[in-house]
Amino acid sequence: MTANNVQHGLTQENILAVKAYLMGLQDQICAALEMFEPLSRFKEDAWDRPNGGGGRTRVIENGEVFEKGGVNFSHVMGDKLPPSATADRPELAGGRFEAMGVSLVMHPKNPYVPTSHANVRLFVVHKEGMESVWWFGGGFDLTPYYGFDEDCTQWHQTALEACEPFGEDYYDRFKKWCDEYFHLKHRGEPRGIGGLFFDDFSELGFADSFAFMQSVGDAYIKAYHPIVAKRLATPYGERERDFQLNRRGRYVEFNLVFDRGTHFGLQSGAGRTESILMSLPPEVKWGYDYKPAEGTEEARLLTYFLTDRNWLNRGL
Repeated sequence: MTANNVQHGLTQENILAVKAYLMGLQDQICAALEMFEPLSRFKEDAWDRPNGGGGRTRVIENGEVFEKGGVNFSHVMGDKLPPSATADRPELAGGRFEAMGVSLVMHPKNPYVPTSHANVRLFVVHKEGMESVWWFGGGFDLTPYYGFDEDCTQWHQTALEACEPFGEDYYDRFKKWCDEYFHLKHRGEPRGIGGLFFDDFSELGFADSFAFMQSVGDAYIKAYHPIVAKRLATPYGERERDFQLNRRGRYVEFNLVFDRGTHFGLQSGAGRTESILMSLPPEVKWGYDYKPAEGTEEARLLTYFLTDRNWLNRGL
């Protein structure tokens, strides 16, 4: 799949419709997650860019359930695409860009509640001498510290249901892409149990590609909310907490070394450093050559859950 789709279906009205959806999605997700917190609420930091655009960074910290989390909306413009955006599209080098999206990461306090990530976005490139190019991207993925088969199956079933109205193969394609993308190459291990990841998506035309992105965006809270509700009261102690903090180190490594969104935001200068790095957990450990003891639930996370499993027993 490449970003060859051009102006067809792209109007200013359509861009504004995407923006309105994304801002509404941010509101809905924050409200749904705040339901778990008796006192803590997301704090909003609205910001503007001198070169155009801005965003709403919303962060929650030190909650009863969420130790730290962020649900961000941004709509930014730039005069020149950074290297991270043109590595696979050299023909777009030098183009002006417009990017908008919602990106979130939630780091729960209880090690039995998994970390979650989601992102949905629209990217438009304008370059003299060629028609404007646009594409959607996004997805969601889950990073447990203690795995439960039913949680993983429910997460992937919700992902499947988000994709099914648009074609039978989308879940299989984007599940595989997610497994391949959220992979720590230097560790030789997945970051989590996956979900969906797609980029450069324009093959359905603007209206249906937008509808697909909406379906994925709406599915995140449907997938995550029941898992949080089920696991938030699970008792835990120092052993579980220590394992969680060491595994969070893997999350930091991926976001700083591999994540395209982090690289784009920092390279382009279009983002905002505090908003970009809000995805990092508040506490983390890097124990030297840290390995869980064989036969433990901690070891089972690595040998059973973090193996790019086919959770729905589909013929991928």
